[in-house]
Amino acid sequence: MKRRKMLAAVGLAMAVALPLTACGSGDDSTESGPVELTVAVWSLASTPEFQTLFDAFHQANPDITIKPVDILAADYPTKVTTMLAGGDTTDVITMKTLADYVRFAGRGQLKDVSSLATSADAGKLAGLDQYKQDGDKYYALPYRQDFWVLYYNKKMFDAAGQPYPTNLTWDQYVELAKKLTTGTGEKKVYGAYQHTWRSIVQAISAAQTGGDQLGGDYKFFADQYKTALALQEAGATLDFGTAVTQKTGYASMFESGKTAMLPMGTWYIAKVLSEKKKGTTDADWAIAPLPQRTGSAGITTFGAPTAFAVNKKAKHAAAAEKFVQFAASAAGAKAIAGIGVVPAYSSDEIRSQYFALPGMPTDELSKKAFTPDKINPEMPVSDKTAKVDTILNEEHQLIMTKQKSIDDAIKEMETRVKNEVN
Repeated sequence: MKRRKMLAAVGLAMAVALPLTACGSGDDSTESGPVELTVAVWSLASTPEFQTLFDAFHQANPDITIKPVDILAADYPTKVTTMLAGGDTTDVITMKTLADYVRFAGRGQLKDVSSLATSADAGKLAGLDQYKQDGDKYYALPYRQDFWVLYYNKKMFDAAGQPYPTNLTWDQYVELAKKLTTGTGEKKVYGAYQHTWRSIVQAISAAQTGGDQLGGDYKFFADQYKTALALQEAGATLDFGTAVTQKTGYASMFESGKTAMLPMGTWYIAKVLSEKKKGTTDADWAIAPLPQRTGSAGITTFGAPTAFAVNKKAKHAAAAEKFVQFAASAAGAKAIAGIGVVPAYSSDEIRSQYFALPGMPTDELSKKAFTPDKINPEMPVSDKTAKVDTILNEEHQLIMTKQKSIDDAIKEMETRVKNEVN
């Protein structure tokens, strides 16, 4: 009888334990032996930072191998949304945008990693604050932080007898672009190339004026639009309509010597270094701080971090946290800095390593550009972001193709955001 009661008790305990294990996320904290960690990424073959991090992590943790879940970049947000909604157990999810992060965290699909975000090393992570949710919780850690700088071709400046762009205002930028513009037709070289993204006008305006892109009052855009249109009217940049029609790439403009200056994000550094190494461009390039508003103190730019998060239903949650922490650490930063990617983890040692890369400009102006005083978010994130972004982009195109005046388009932005969003 006692034996029967003991077996019944054991059976009851197992019956209670089994559902708890099945319902929870994977917990490999006591798991022994090799672990295969799955990580969702996009365009693995053309995004070398991922494999670089995977190899460095595996070297530091030989028992953990990483199996990438490779998704096309264009399909990534939709695919990951479907995966998480369906209960997929991929361990680590790369947060391609802050908007994706807010959506997934808000749906309770990411594991709380606040303990990692409050460590001593986490204090050195640029962009970390943008992942704070629910007051003081974090569901991802950034491993890279890109921001905008001004790329320039030193040969073109030297040929024009112009000093390098040390402390430009936007008005000075326009005048300099005019002086650097040469030739006509197929042989024309532009002083500057303004890419077609709305961020080149609107995000810069918001970052340097303190304006709110979600707020519904867009008068702060006006000055930057005057700058963009002044460049077009002077013929000092490829006009917006032509750039859109021809699907002009900013990289091809700069690498082929078709423009002397290019405002663009630091992600482009890795590509320039790669093209120089392959000998496919002879651009004698360097970087300078982004031009500033007249009377501004310090260097203010904008940018966005990229992060890793642990899936709430991860099969190997402990190993996943270990990877997320590694990617955001000094060791992870050294790995990606070695291929020209700007890490979120910042230190004098990492910056020195970065500027020691073959082909990297080492002048003081480039180093100054790499340490701006303030990096504001490219776009605030909320449940309104996607709708506002669509409206602002549509009106941006109408301004740049001169189908609407600056004032009329700004009024339309304000009216549409008020009626369609707020």
